[in-house]
Amino acid sequence: MSEWGKKEKKKVSRRSFLVGTGAGAAGLAIGGVIGRTTLPPAKEGLPKAKGYLVVDSKNCAGCQSCMIACSVAHEGVANLSLSRIQVLENIMGRWPDDIQIAQCRQCVYPACVAACPNGALHIDTKNGNTRIIDEAKCTGCKACIEACPQIPHRIIWNPAKNIAIKCDLCANAPYWPHKGGIGGKQACVEVCPAKVIKFVEEVPVQTETVGYDVVLRTPTPKPGEQGS
Repeated sequence: MSEWGKKEKKKVSRRSFLVGTGAGAAGLAIGGVIGRTTLPPAKEGLPKAKGYLVVDSKNCAGCQSCMIACSVAHEGVANLSLSRIQVLENIMGRWPDDIQIAQCRQCVYPACVAACPNGALHIDTKNGNTRIIDEAKCTGCKACIEACPQIPHRIIWNPAKNIAIKCDLCANAPYWPHKGGIGGKQACVEVCPAKVIKFVEEVPVQTETVGYDVVLRTPTPKPGEQGS
């Protein structure tokens, strides 16, 4: 393991995460529903992103490694609230519906890009058309957060900087000691012990139920299928 990983590794049990974030997850979902207003029309005709994160929530252990890695890579601190990827656990749910992984979808028709009034949230053509926020241009209006159609919204508010932040596939992660972005490595993918996060180049199916939440683990062969 690299020095980066040794310094920032934090063990959090699934049970402690469940107890600590169950109410918060519910609040996020409720707040997302109540706080939404009429969404601006998503921009069509934009170039599609050349990279996406897909997840396997059914095999997620809820360890939060991806969240810690994301926060450290981008902000230099282990703060779960600043993670661009969120792992939400439902304390009343049962497998396989007890965990949801909420990652930016790099939407084909991004409502957040349409909502940004000054181009801070834009299509980064130098990074494979990734939908990215230029933090230097962000005015903190939160229009992109309101526009995101996903619940919880995939754009995170950074109260320390008073700006919106979102997944850039680690293209501009100052504390990530690897090349990120398209063709590089993503912190969440690299640290996940269960390998339930994967970078893909194909555009996932654009629906709520399939496309971004997939089966990544190789199924165990049934008796008699070995070698077939």
